[in-house]
Amino acid sequence: MHIMEGYLPPLHAAAWAAAAAPFVIVGAVKVVRTVREHPESRLLLAASGAFTFVLSALKMPSVTGSCSHPTGAGLGTVLFGPSVMTFMCSIVLLFQALLLAHGGLTTLGANIFSMGIAGPWVGWLVWRSLRGIGASLELSVFAAAALADLATYCVTALQLSLAFPDPVSGVAGAAGKFLGVFAVTQVPLAIVEGLLTVAIMNRLSRYNVGELRQLAVIR
Repeated sequence: MHIMEGYLPPLHAAAWAAAAAPFVIVGAVKVVRTVREHPESRLLLAASGAFTFVLSALKMPSVTGSCSHPTGAGLGTVLFGPSVMTFMCSIVLLFQALLLAHGGLTTLGANIFSMGIAGPWVGWLVWRSLRGIGASLELSVFAAAALADLATYCVTALQLSLAFPDPVSGVAGAAGKFLGVFAVTQVPLAIVEGLLTVAIMNRLSRYNVGELRQLAVIR
C-alpha cells in the first residue's frame, strides 16, 4: 500500500472505486458539518491531514506493485472519527498520486478503501471499545493507530490476492504470501506509528484541551 498505477486489472480497479465512493461522499458531508459545528477545530483537522500525508509518503519497497509505510490515519480517526478520515485520506492519496507518483489514479479507489475506510473504521472501533471499558488514553490511542495501520495492509493484501490469486492455492494462498511479506516491515512500522501518535496526542491533551473536549476526545 499504496498499490501503484495500472497494477490492478481494470475491473478490479473500477469495483474498488465504486465501493469507496459512497464512503467518500459521506466523509465530505461530515467534514463540512464538523467545520460548521466546531470551527475552532480547523487547525486540528488540517494538522491531521498533514500528519497523514507526511507519514504515508515515507514509503519503502515491499510486495511488487505496492510498498510499506505508516498510514497516519489513526490520529485523525481518534480526533474526528472514521468518516472524516475517509475524506481526508482521499485528498491525501489523490495529491500523492498526482505529485509524488505514489499510488495512482486507476488504483485510487482501492487505496482509499484500504487506507481511508478499512484502517480508520478498525481504528475507531478499537478506540471506542477500549475507552468504553476504561482503558487509558495512551493505550487506546496506541492500539487504535497501530491496528488501523495493520488493517490497511491486511485489506491491501486481500486486494492483491483477489487480483492475482496463486495458481495452486488460489486467493487464500496468495493472501498468506502477501501478508507474510508485508508483516516483515509493517508490524514494526505499526508499533512506531502507535507510539508517535500517542506522543502527539499527549501534547494535544496538554495544549489543546478545549478543542479535545469539544470533540469529545477527552472528558
